[in-house]
Amino acid sequence: MGHQIRRIVTGHDDSGKAIVEIDGIAPNMKVRPGAGFVSSLLWVTDETPARMDLRQDRADRSIGVPPPANGSILRVVDFPPVTRQAEAIDQKELLKSMGAGHHSTDGEQARHAYMHRTKSVDYAIVLDGEIVMLLDDSEVRMKAGDFLVQQGTNHAWVNRSDRMCRIAFVLIDGVDPLDQT
Repeated sequence: MGHQIRRIVTGHDDSGKAIVEIDGIAPNMKVRPGAGFVSSLLWVTDETPARMDLRQDRADRSIGVPPPANGSILRVVDFPPVTRQAEAIDQKELLKSMGAGHHSTDGEQARHAYMHRTKSVDYAIVLDGEIVMLLDDSEVRMKAGDFLVQQGTNHAWVNRSDRMCRIAFVLIDGVDPLDQT
C-alpha cells in the first residue's frame, strides 16, 4: 500500500459558487523516526467555529499530533508491523517528536514505548488492515471498518499483524478530564 493520499478541498469563488480549490496528492507527509509511522496531514483548523473563507492550504504547516487550541486536525497514518527495534524506541524522544504527552499514575513506567495522550476527542476509522490499541491495562483489536471515539485517554497503536494498517484520524481540541478541578 503506497502512502499517497488524494486530497480534495472545496470552497467558493468570488461570486459564491462552489468550486474545487485543491485536488491532488496531500504534500504534507512525515515519517516518524524509529517507529516508521507515515503520517499525512490533510487539514487543520485553528478555531471553533472553523473559518471556511481563508482560501489557503491549512495543512501547509508543521504541527505535532495534538490539534491546536480550539482547533482540529485531519490526518491519515500508516502503521507498519511493529518490530523489536521499534518497540525499543526511547519514549521521551518519540513523545517529543509527536508533541504529545503520557499520563502515568504514581510515576509508573509506560506500558509501551508508543503510549501517549492528547487533550482531544479523537475519531479513528481503520481503513485497511488491523491494529491493537493499548490502554493502561487493557487492549482492543481493531480491523478495517471499525470506528473509535477516544476521549483523552492514554493509549498506543501497535500493529502486530504482518501488513500495513491505515487509520484516518480526526482530533478535536478538548478539555482534559484529568486536569478538572
